[in-house]
Amino acid sequence: MKKIVTRIMISIIAIIALLAVAVFIFLQQPMFGKIPSGERLARIQKSPNFRDGSFQNLNHTPDLSEDATYYSVMKEFIFGEKKRVKPTDVIPSTKIDLLHLDPAKDVLVWFGHSSYFIQIDGKKILVDPVLSGAASPISFTTKAFQGTDAYTVEDLPAIDYLFISHDHWDHLDYDTVLKLKSKVGKVICGLGTGEHFESWGFDKNMIIEKDWNEEIILDNGFVAHTAPARHFSGRGILRNRALWTSFALKTPTFNFFIGGDSGYDTHFAQIGKNYGPFDLAILENGQYDKSWKYIHMMPEEVLQAAKDLGAKRLFPVHSSKFALGNHAWDEPLKRITEGNKSVNMPLITPIIGEQVNLKDTTQVFKQWWIGVE
Repeated sequence: MKKIVTRIMISIIAIIALLAVAVFIFLQQPMFGKIPSGERLARIQKSPNFRDGSFQNLNHTPDLSEDATYYSVMKEFIFGEKKRVKPTDVIPSTKIDLLHLDPAKDVLVWFGHSSYFIQIDGKKILVDPVLSGAASPISFTTKAFQGTDAYTVEDLPAIDYLFISHDHWDHLDYDTVLKLKSKVGKVICGLGTGEHFESWGFDKNMIIEKDWNEEIILDNGFVAHTAPARHFSGRGILRNRALWTSFALKTPTFNFFIGGDSGYDTHFAQIGKNYGPFDLAILENGQYDKSWKYIHMMPEEVLQAAKDLGAKRLFPVHSSKFALGNHAWDEPLKRITEGNKSVNMPLITPIIGEQVNLKDTTQVFKQWWIGVE
């Protein structure tokens, strides 16, 4: 009997060891990027936002809410009832010719989730592009909803500025940025994220990475400021080695807030005071849950954040392409439009690929999600 138990224990240990080796080998793939080292790490360690070996949020930010545990979250995610988390219908989209866009037009085109293209005052800008069909290191998981991949990298013109809010898979896509390498002039990101780009062969001279509350002079009349967000970072096991950030981008004629991912907190009001008011605030609205309410906003909080920022218009993103939360795929848009009845914030809600005319405040957007199952 003792020999049988011993053999079983040896087998279990061997299986665990093999799994550990397999995971280690898997994590060595280039798509995971690199943890900051050398001069970059030395700079990070001097940051007031880096303490105890990792970047920190401005205020205490638990991973989970007080009434949640990792066990309860995993149980709900795996075994919980999921109603319409993914659409059964094809998500509607359209496609315009970005390669031959009139350079005099000031437009925004949304690619679903948090990816979008902006042409403003003669410059072409791309934010958090994920155009590979998945938001995961394993391509058959977290797949894009049917109909949401209308655009590919080949459809994009040369990009002056590529903004990356943080290094999560649904915001920094390895396949997409590799294909973009020859098209991008400058990469603007949070401190530490540049290590990924350098490991992927990007010239370090084209990477601009900053701590919070730093100014970036991009071109004549184009100035970006990095600003706080309430979130986290990481592409593998280690977390918070690179900084998550939002951006206040001022062009010669327009003022954008590029929100990235963030839970609600006091930083929105401070950003509004420092850099607002904003002609357009682009804020995450989706993949939220009561269990992780500190790192992703609820739709009602998105409206409050837009008000705090002094936004003239609001574009809610982070929905309609990937199922990363437990809510129905169209709930974010339904809740924010319902909540907005008492707020009256002008909302931009285009279908994927639709041309948004940035300076046309009379442009009307349909509630396209109604009737899509």
